[in-house]
Amino acid sequence: MPRKTGATSEFTDPRPLIERALYEPDRNGRKAQANRTVTFNMAESPLCWLHARGYLTDRQLLAGEYLREDYEAAAMGPHVTMCWNDAPRDRQRRGAPQGLNATERMISAKARFDDALVYLGRDLSDIAWRVICAGESIPVAERALTWPVRSGKIVLRISLDRLAEYYRLPG
Repeated sequence: MPRKTGATSEFTDPRPLIERALYEPDRNGRKAQANRTVTFNMAESPLCWLHARGYLTDRQLLAGEYLREDYEAAAMGPHVTMCWNDAPRDRQRRGAPQGLNATERMISAKARFDDALVYLGRDLSDIAWRVICAGESIPVAERALTWPVRSGKIVLRISLDRLAEYYRLPG
């Protein structure tokens, strides 16, 4: 974008978006085809920032995204109002159920999130929650946990590898 020179202000893109292919490994652990692309907002997620600069592998990013999805799905409120889904067309036979409803998805996401944090343990879950779920930068998380400078990145990588084991991501 063009920049306005002078003392008043400069114009830049407020949302630096990058679209990248995300390679999910297949069951044998090999890198499969990119079956989806992910748009990263570089100003939004510290995890995406680290991945874009080569500090995290695709497997580690995917494990972090799974934890973040579970965290966000668990934070949604339960379905307590009228359900306006389509009624079955045939009054004699009902079709197979569509799957989990919104409340059941929220409950299962909460259970997965809690189990993942228990699997990580107290020390690794602190940095994982702060960086992945709360969106804190690594230096801010290090100061809050009173850790030495530059240690958060290493511990975050270890916790993401453990999360990948928990979510059973091959690789």
